[in-house]
Amino acid sequence: MLFKVPEENIVYSKEPENSLEYTQKLDEEYSKFAKTYDVAVKLLPIWKTWIKTVIPHIEGKRVLEASFGTGYLLMHYASKYETYGIDFNMNMVEIAQKNLSRKSITATLLQANVEQLPFPDNHFDTVVNTMAFTGYPNGKRAMSEFHRVLKDDGILLIVDFEYPSNRNRFGYWLTKLMESAGDTIRDISKLLHEFSFEFAEEEIGGFGSVHFCNARKKSTR
Repeated sequence: MLFKVPEENIVYSKEPENSLEYTQKLDEEYSKFAKTYDVAVKLLPIWKTWIKTVIPHIEGKRVLEASFGTGYLLMHYASKYETYGIDFNMNMVEIAQKNLSRKSITATLLQANVEQLPFPDNHFDTVVNTMAFTGYPNGKRAMSEFHRVLKDDGILLIVDFEYPSNRNRFGYWLTKLMESAGDTIRDISKLLHEFSFEFAEEEIGGFGSVHFCNARKKSTR
């Protein structure tokens, strides 16, 4: 118990009161640091290992990556699929497109809001979302859109920060650090249950603070 935080300390973030203000603030920050972000991601081996966890689990032929940043992950799988990507920040879209072009990789990249995905229902075999879900102003709306655009039996792959299940202090404080930096820490598994996903959850790093959820949309037939 010496290295565990009390259960009552595991408190999830409140959803931002003003979604528009929250999104605009993040967008401005990413616009300022987009180029620095691009370099930082490439230089952080642990971060790269975490997000690349999703690649072996991609299924089907048509894939969407939501909030792709500067496209580091896209460069490692996009050429094998009919790949689409959306990001709210236009600077990120432009940098990602340049990064893909340098590698002669083709993907359809759009500036769009995850809460209003510009795609029809039941369109994708796999949706990928890494280190981004905690940056959305409304987790339920984002999850609803992921569910909507996925085909029956499609796969949703999420990697993000969450509290460690064993409540160890190191993972707990890493999660709190991300919250203090502006992330909204959510009970992602609870949201997956709300939308009737079948899923497995694994703690893949950060002393249990980085979680990988592999979720399948139940067939409605």
